[in-house]
Amino acid sequence: MDQTTDGRDLALLVQLRWLAVAGQIATILVAHNIIGIRLPLLPMGLVVAVLVAVNLISLTRLRRWKWALPVELLIDVLALATQLALSGGATNPFTTLFLLQITLSAVLLPREISWSLVGLMSVIFALLTEFHLPLVLPEGMEFFPVYIGGMFVGLTLDAVLIVAFVTRVAANLSDRTARLERLRQRAAEEDHIVRMGLFASGAAHELGTPLASISVILGDWRRSVTDPEQREDIAVMQRAVDRCKAIVTGILMTSGEVRGEAPRVTGVRAFVGELAQEWAQGRNFHGLVLEDRFGDDVPIVSDATLKKMLMNVLDNAHEVSPDWVALEAARSDGDLVLTVRDQGPGFSREMLADFGRPYTSTKGAAGRGLGLFLAVSALRKLGGDVSAHNADDGAVVTVRLPLASLALEEDDV
Repeated sequence: MDQTTDGRDLALLVQLRWLAVAGQIATILVAHNIIGIRLPLLPMGLVVAVLVAVNLISLTRLRRWKWALPVELLIDVLALATQLALSGGATNPFTTLFLLQITLSAVLLPREISWSLVGLMSVIFALLTEFHLPLVLPEGMEFFPVYIGGMFVGLTLDAVLIVAFVTRVAANLSDRTARLERLRQRAAEEDHIVRMGLFASGAAHELGTPLASISVILGDWRRSVTDPEQREDIAVMQRAVDRCKAIVTGILMTSGEVRGEAPRVTGVRAFVGELAQEWAQGRNFHGLVLEDRFGDDVPIVSDATLKKMLMNVLDNAHEVSPDWVALEAARSDGDLVLTVRDQGPGFSREMLADFGRPYTSTKGAAGRGLGLFLAVSALRKLGGDVSAHNADDGAVVTVRLPLASLALEEDDV
């Protein structure tokens, strides 16, 4: 088990030990003061004090010790054996409480240690048949009714505590399994990112030369053409090539191919405004509505990864809503909250369930859905998150990012 699960199980064991302490005190008081059975109160009280001390120690850093669980269970077994030896040994009906210790060891400990405790309990029980202080009942009281009553109480306690403990441990194991599944999913997604990053970096290298050649040819062609309409068409193609070259340069910068450029300091408002203007101009789109609800501006370092991610989100909104897209910037509890709205058909239930996973797309084409996946992954790397839901007139994607992850540091000045 991992440390988190071990910590929960140890905390649960501490709770059970407090119940055991309270139960032993109550049983000793009832047996001695009400039933009238003479018991050695001082040594039995010392055993209870040891259990209290173990619980207090469990609250310290020693709980992180890898042998904490087996050692504490061993102490519980020895404490129970001592109490039984002081109160009738094997004839004490509360010997059934050994079943609880066996159950705990089987659930919490490795197989070898569990079998070792089973062997130890068997030896202890055999010794208790010979070495113990006898139970001294009040004169005239028969032993068998007392034994049956004690058996009833002991078995009831066993059943209640075993069910309570095992169900809690099962819940801890279920949480651990879910956590491991999330980690496995995250590892698989990061593997996708690495492979796509390597492919994109290689493709950017390969595309650099032909794009430069096309740009030179277009420049020569434009100078040799006199027809204004053709010159305008060539200018449009030149802008498209320039955009492709900028995308390739961005890929190389993101993958670390371009070094030595100082980080650009800006503010949240300027960053969002530049993002909106660059995206709208690059797509010749006039239907973008920018809503600034951020409040007092904050200096940040311009992050190219965040900008590309938000452009992917805007691209997705533009595809389903070609006439209108809204981008809102706001602040909430130290987070930058960016909301993208569109007037498209919205997300299907399946899309919302798998939102942000690779190859999840409404477009039906092979390999689609990677843009949003990369956006979500990049955002998580920055400590943020993204969510989506449907509104009455379209879809809403909300990006939340801690401002601290974009904050200006001394090294950036």
